[in-house]
Amino acid sequence: MDLVTRLAREGILTEPEFTELITTEDEGLRSYLFQVSQHLTDQHFHHKVYIRGLIELTNHCQRDCFYCGLRCSNKNIQRYRLSKEAVLSCCRTGYANGFRTFVLQGGEDLYFNDQVMCDLVSTIKSQYPDCAITLSLGERSYRSYKALFEAGATRYLLRHETADSLHYSRLHPPSYSLPKREECLKNLKAIGYQVGTGFMVGSPYQLVEYYTKDLEFIRELDPAMVGIGPFIPHKDTPFRNQPSGTIEATLRLIAILRIMLPSANIPSTTALGTLHPDGRVHGILAGANVLMPNLTPVDQQALYSLYNKKASVDGALTANMELLNNQLSTYGYQMTVDRGDYKG
Repeated sequence: MDLVTRLAREGILTEPEFTELITTEDEGLRSYLFQVSQHLTDQHFHHKVYIRGLIELTNHCQRDCFYCGLRCSNKNIQRYRLSKEAVLSCCRTGYANGFRTFVLQGGEDLYFNDQVMCDLVSTIKSQYPDCAITLSLGERSYRSYKALFEAGATRYLLRHETADSLHYSRLHPPSYSLPKREECLKNLKAIGYQVGTGFMVGSPYQLVEYYTKDLEFIRELDPAMVGIGPFIPHKDTPFRNQPSGTIEATLRLIAILRIMLPSANIPSTTALGTLHPDGRVHGILAGANVLMPNLTPVDQQALYSLYNKKASVDGALTANMELLNNQLSTYGYQMTVDRGDYKG
């Protein structure tokens, strides 16, 4: 039985087998990997691509992760926070363009405490009751996650970044820990969120065998969404001179994740679009089924600088949506007006 078939039947492989799938130069095996992942994506999502409206609330962050341009030690960044009125304006624009999920993302900014965030979430929910609200605001307490859930947020994205403890320690200051990140993900699931996690591909000090730990962790967590993307350095971080991750490795890992988790929502990330003009479309063809166009005001999009040359400075939303839809339709896919709830 070949590796791809075993993965589809059993949902897991050994470390050497995962390594072979990720690194193989056997074009037949590579092609079959993508063939199976695309088949499963089409089977579960019927050539539909869900769109999520990304709203980048703030680029203030109390954390100091070595890979991120928003890190608190970066003194070269111009900081901003969106007002409640600005966020609601983003929602109005998104709703008019067919978005039925809003993703509120930001650094770990103490200004956006439970009181501020619960008010914002409940207001959006009251104005757009048919929409889902996703949060991506980093590590918070169980009590905080619970309050936000009760206010109307039903999805939460929190990448674990790497499931290897040594690797995690080389990407973060000593006070941050992988067990704490894992605890947050478990709390989110216990509360009832549709939980998303994920990791960087090709981050500094990453070994191929670390991916096996990531995949095993994701399989055990059984998330509703998995977001992965290539590492891209930022000029104002300690990793400024490190090479980017590759599109090829990212696409193979998307395909593997699709076969492992056939009904999970998997976005084709902005980072893929940064490394290649058609990167997001390549992600869809590899097994992704979600795109997240940027609803953030254009002046702030450029300031939400996680890494160099971020491709999500999209300019005119309508023109960008039309471009993406035209690219997808070439391959028989279409963006759809749908909340895209996890059905696993």
